[in-house]
Order: sequence, then structure tokens, then C-alpha cells
Amino acid sequence: MGDRRTTGRLMGRIGLALTALTVFFALLAPVLAPYDPWTSVAEAYLPPGAGHILGTNDIGQDIFSELLYGAGTSLATGFLSAAVSLTIGVSAGMLAGWYGGRVDRFVTKVTAFFLTVPFIPAVILLSAFARPGVVGMALILGAMSWAGTARVVRTQTLAVREKDYIQTVKAMGASDFYLLRRHVVKELLPWILYQGVLRVKSGILSESSLSFLGLGSTVQKSWGSMIYYAQAKNALLTGAWVWWIVPPGLCIVLVSCALMLISYGAEEWMDKRLVRR
Repeated sequence: MGDRRTTGRLMGRIGLALTALTVFFALLAPVLAPYDPWTSVAEAYLPPGAGHILGTNDIGQDIFSELLYGAGTSLATGFLSAAVSLTIGVSAGMLAGWYGGRVDRFVTKVTAFFLTVPFIPAVILLSAFARPGVVGMALILGAMSWAGTARVVRTQTLAVREKDYIQTVKAMGASDFYLLRRHVVKELLPWILYQGVLRVKSGILSESSLSFLGLGSTVQKSWGSMIYYAQAKNALLTGAWVWWIVPPGLCIVLVSCALMLISYGAEEWMDKRLVRR
């Protein structure tokens, strides 16, 4: 058991380090990028070399600069969509589990409806009509992915509500808002953080998938849009795929793996809390 916990903590720290490094490069993209990613700065299809470490695309834009700016778009979409999903899901789940009755039945029916809606087709349909930017894409992804979180939070809230100390504080005259804010949220924090990490990963992968299908923002650089334009310009049929498709693809895989490592570490943390109780 001790070895497993040590492994979980180590994986969590590695995931945090990789994610922090990616966020660092994304935030400093305007400083680190050698060129403006929207400007043609050299000949088309230049292979990696001096001056362009990842070469150029079909219109002479520097791919390394695109990669740095694309990190910001992909990460922003992931984190914003997770924030929207958690805000809706945690609020709905806590209200349903705490108040029960009509509130619980209403939230349960709405949650069941969203769980039955096919996620990918619904998001593709909304994105095709809205043609959203980063914020719009995050809102769509968050609004379509909160139901699973709400179900988990509702179940956990039902268990927390029946604890002796909660009933004691409530009998002393504490308001529902006070109990939810000071005690219930504290009890649910590990599960909320765990769900948050999963939602960030899902948001990044969903944004990349939609951008690859040409449904992302037409003015923002992202890892998914880089792959979309690469395949649209037949990079797969030439040697350009090596420096045009592989780098953003590896970045997506790397960040996804880093977030999975964080979720693994968070899972071990939750198990440790349960054992202590």
C-alpha cells in the first residue's frame, strides 16, 4: 500500500511539473516565439533548420511559433470548459443532494436528459452553427459535459448531509448556505479537483478534435487547427507531416498524459483521506 501511495504521489508531481511547464510556455509565447505566427516569414514547406527549428507551413509561417501560441488556445479552452462544467455540475449536484424532494427530482431529470444526449454529435452541431471562439467553444463544451459531475456530487452530498457533525451544526441554527460553503464543499473538494482535472483533459481533446474537423476558431492558433490545416494542405502526402503534424500531435498527447498522471495522484490522495477516516 505504501509503495502504491508513493508511486501515486510521484506520478502526480510529474504530471503537475509537465502541466506547469506547458502553461509556462503558453503564457510566455509572445516572448519566446521567434516570429509572428500569423505572418509569412520564409519560403513555404521549409524543413527544420537554422532560423526555423520546426520548419514552416504551406504559406511560410513559422511552425514553432504556431505551436507556442497554440498551447495558449488549447489550454485556455480546456481550463475554461472545465470551470463551466464544474460550476454547473457542482452547484446542481449539491442542491439536489442537500435539499432532496422536488429539487432533487428536477435536477435528476435534467441531468438524465444531458447524459442521454450524444456528446460529440451535439457539440459538433452547436459548433457548426455558432462558429465559436475560445470562450464560445469553452461554453459549449462545459454546458454539454456537466451532467456526470452533477451525478457524482449529488451522491457525495447525500452522504455528507447525514454526518453527525453536519446535523449538529445545522441544529445549532447554521444556514444551508453556510453549511454548503464551509463544510460540504470542504468534504467534496478531493472529488471536485479530480473531476476538474478530467474535465480539463476532456476539454483539450475535444477542442483539438473540433479544430481538426474545421469547427474551431478561424482566427486563433491551436494544436488542433495546426493538424487540420496540415491535412488540408496534403502534408500527409509529403515529408512536411514530420514537422507540421507530429509536433502538435505530441503536445496533445503529452498534456493529456500529464493530466492523467495528476488525476492518478489525486485518486491516491482521495484513497488516503478515506483510510484516515
